[in-house]
Amino acid sequence: MHLPLPQFATKERHPNHIAEVIETASTEFLAQCLDPDELSFPVMPPFGSWVKSTDIDTGNQIFAVIYHATTTPIDSIHRARALGMSLEELREQQPQIFAMLKTEFRAAIAGFSTGTNPASSNKSKSQKGNGSAPIPTKIYQYLPPRPPQIHQAVYRCEPEEIIAFTEELDFLRSLLQLVSAPVDALTAATIREAYILRKGDREWLVKAGRTLGLVLKDDYDRLRYILSQLHF
Repeated sequence: MHLPLPQFATKERHPNHIAEVIETASTEFLAQCLDPDELSFPVMPPFGSWVKSTDIDTGNQIFAVIYHATTTPIDSIHRARALGMSLEELREQQPQIFAMLKTEFRAAIAGFSTGTNPASSNKSKSQKGNGSAPIPTKIYQYLPPRPPQIHQAVYRCEPEEIIAFTEELDFLRSLLQLVSAPVDALTAATIREAYILRKGDREWLVKAGRTLGLVLKDDYDRLRYILSQLHF
């Protein structure tokens, strides 16, 4: 039976600190969401959203895109069953339910930066309360030498970090080569999010479309399917 991750110092946790790495590989990692402070289920991060963690040996920030999320019992033998209760009724009558479920997500590594360590940056921001996210100093849109280690913190990326990372679009090629994810939908989701964060930058969107056209020049049907999902 798997025990839930220990939750320490939740009062000092930065709001972007949402999960912890529990399985790691060269191309992706699996993370378990931290329990919320209130009696509720962990919030499942959106499909196609950006997260970051750290390779503690090099200090590299590892950027990744979420492509799969699940909420399941921590006990792999017993399945959850329908109880016919609202969330409030669960809190009052079945509060133990919240400790019996876990939310996990898989994130495909899109690249890394040699910028500030996210743990120290977020700690500083937590102390100051109104600090802005550090912009990565040097971004590489290919796999890092190593992924984040087990039990490393996972943070939601700040809008400024996503904008900086998506300035170049080589990461789209990496996403389209994934074999364990719904890559077409994932590619469209990452483009939509970046376009919204860029406040409707049409020049960037055209550049993204051209990049897709080059990568998928021999697969028009697939290209058309991805472009059909870019509605705003």
